[in-house]
Amino acid sequence: MSGEQLMTGILTDRAPKPAGHYAQAVVSGGAHVFVSGQLPIRPDGRPLEDDGFEAQARQAIHNMLEIVRAAGSSPQQIVKVTAYIVGIANWARFNAVYASMLPDACPARSVVPVPELHYGYLVEIDAIAVREP
Repeated sequence: MSGEQLMTGILTDRAPKPAGHYAQAVVSGGAHVFVSGQLPIRPDGRPLEDDGFEAQARQAIHNMLEIVRAAGSSPQQIVKVTAYIVGIANWARFNAVYASMLPDACPARSVVPVPELHYGYLVEIDAIAVREP
Protein backbone atom coordinates (compact mmCIF):
# COMPACT_ATOMS: atom_id res chain seq x y z
CA MET A 1 0.00 0.00 0.00
CA SER A 2 0.97 3.61 -0.34
CA GLY A 3 1.76 5.79 2.65
CA GLU A 4 -1.94 6.10 3.58
CA GLN A 5 -2.95 4.87 7.01
CA LEU A 6 -4.87 1.60 7.09
CA MET A 7 -7.48 3.12 9.42
CA THR A 8 -8.49 6.73 9.97
CA GLY A 9 -10.96 7.89 12.61
CA ILE A 10 -13.69 10.35 11.61
CA LEU A 11 -14.95 13.11 13.88
CA THR A 12 -17.45 15.78 12.83
CA ASP A 13 -19.28 18.37 14.91
CA ARG A 14 -22.36 17.78 12.71
CA ALA A 15 -23.10 14.64 14.78
CA PRO A 16 -22.81 13.95 18.51
CA LYS A 17 -19.35 13.34 19.85
CA PRO A 18 -18.65 9.76 20.97
CA ALA A 19 -19.66 9.18 24.57
CA GLY A 20 -17.24 6.30 25.03
CA HIS A 21 -14.11 4.69 23.66
CA TYR A 22 -15.03 4.59 19.96
CA ALA A 23 -14.92 6.72 16.82
CA GLN A 24 -17.95 8.17 15.05
CA ALA A 25 -16.64 6.22 12.06
CA VAL A 26 -13.48 4.61 10.80
CA VAL A 27 -12.28 4.66 7.21
CA SER A 28 -10.43 1.45 6.41
CA GLY A 29 -8.00 1.14 3.54
CA GLY A 30 -9.12 4.52 2.25
CA ALA A 31 -12.26 3.05 0.70
CA HIS A 32 -14.58 1.58 3.36
CA VAL A 33 -16.45 3.68 5.93
CA PHE A 34 -17.73 1.96 9.07
CA VAL A 35 -20.14 4.21 11.00
CA SER A 36 -20.63 3.44 14.69
CA GLY A 37 -24.15 3.07 16.06
CA GLN A 38 -25.87 6.46 16.20
CA LEU A 39 -28.51 7.25 18.78
CA PRO A 40 -31.04 10.07 18.38
CA ILE A 41 -28.85 12.67 20.06
CA ARG A 42 -28.53 16.18 18.64
CA PRO A 43 -25.00 17.21 17.65
CA ASP A 44 -24.89 19.75 20.49
CA GLY A 45 -26.03 17.11 23.00
CA ARG A 46 -29.30 18.84 23.85
CA PRO A 47 -32.44 16.71 24.03
CA LEU A 48 -34.81 16.55 21.08
CA GLU A 49 -37.79 18.86 21.26
CA ASP A 50 -40.00 15.92 20.22
CA ASP A 51 -38.95 12.57 21.62
CA GLY A 52 -41.50 10.52 19.66
CA PHE A 53 -40.39 7.56 17.57
CA GLU A 54 -40.33 9.40 14.22
CA ALA A 55 -38.31 12.31 15.61
CA GLN A 56 -35.82 9.89 17.12
CA ALA A 57 -35.54 7.95 13.86
CA ARG A 58 -34.96 11.17 11.89
CA GLN A 59 -32.22 12.32 14.28
CA ALA A 60 -30.41 8.97 14.35
CA ILE A 61 -30.49 8.75 10.53
CA HIS A 62 -29.41 12.40 10.25
CA ASN A 63 -26.40 11.69 12.49
CA MET A 64 -25.44 8.65 10.41
CA LEU A 65 -25.71 10.63 7.15
CA GLU A 66 -23.60 13.51 8.47
CA ILE A 67 -20.86 11.11 9.52
CA VAL A 68 -20.96 9.37 6.13
CA ARG A 69 -20.53 12.76 4.44
CA ALA A 70 -17.72 13.77 6.81
CA ALA A 71 -15.92 10.57 5.84
CA GLY A 72 -15.97 11.62 2.19
CA SER A 73 -18.83 9.37 1.12
CA SER A 74 -22.49 9.99 0.33
CA PRO A 75 -25.94 8.46 0.96
CA GLN A 76 -25.78 6.83 -2.48
CA GLN A 77 -22.55 5.07 -1.47
CA ILE A 78 -23.98 3.46 1.66
CA VAL A 79 -23.89 -0.30 1.09
CA LYS A 80 -25.30 -1.65 4.38
CA VAL A 81 -27.43 -0.27 7.20
CA THR A 82 -28.43 -1.93 10.44
CA ALA A 83 -31.18 -0.32 12.50
CA TYR A 84 -32.10 -1.38 16.02
CA ILE A 85 -35.62 -0.33 16.95
CA VAL A 86 -37.50 -0.78 20.19
CA GLY A 87 -40.67 -2.69 19.42
CA ILE A 88 -41.57 -4.47 16.23
CA ALA A 89 -44.68 -2.27 16.03
CA ASN A 90 -42.35 0.61 15.07
CA TRP A 91 -41.06 -1.17 11.95
CA ALA A 92 -43.42 0.55 9.47
CA ARG A 93 -42.84 3.94 11.12
CA PHE A 94 -39.08 3.46 10.85
CA ASN A 95 -39.37 2.41 7.21
CA ALA A 96 -41.38 5.52 6.34
CA VAL A 97 -38.83 7.89 7.93
CA TYR A 98 -35.90 5.97 6.44
CA ALA A 99 -37.38 6.02 2.91
CA SER A 100 -38.07 9.76 3.15
CA MET A 101 -34.50 10.51 4.23
CA LEU A 102 -32.77 8.19 1.75
CA PRO A 103 -35.09 8.45 -1.27
CA ASP A 104 -32.36 7.79 -3.85
CA ALA A 105 -30.39 5.20 -1.89
CA CYS A 106 -31.39 1.60 -1.39
CA PRO A 107 -28.57 -0.19 0.44
CA ALA A 108 -28.78 -3.64 1.95
CA ARG A 109 -30.52 -3.24 5.31
CA SER A 110 -31.40 -5.10 8.48
CA VAL A 111 -33.96 -3.87 10.99
CA VAL A 112 -33.57 -5.57 14.35
CA PRO A 113 -36.36 -5.24 16.91
CA VAL A 114 -34.91 -5.03 20.43
CA PRO A 115 -36.52 -4.78 23.87
CA GLU A 116 -34.59 -1.64 24.86
CA LEU A 117 -31.67 0.62 23.98
CA HIS A 118 -29.23 2.68 26.04
CA TYR A 119 -30.66 5.77 27.81
CA GLY A 120 -34.20 4.69 26.89
CA TYR A 121 -33.84 5.68 23.23
CA LEU A 122 -36.02 3.96 20.62
CA VAL A 123 -33.63 3.83 17.61
CA GLU A 124 -29.95 3.19 16.92
CA ILE A 125 -28.49 2.95 13.43
CA ASP A 126 -25.10 2.08 11.98
CA ALA A 127 -23.83 1.84 8.42
CA ILE A 128 -21.10 0.76 6.05
CA ALA A 129 -20.32 2.94 3.05
CA VAL A 130 -17.70 3.11 0.35
CA ARG A 131 -15.78 6.03 -1.04
CA GLU A 132 -13.20 6.62 -3.71
CA PRO A 133 -9.77 5.89 -2.21
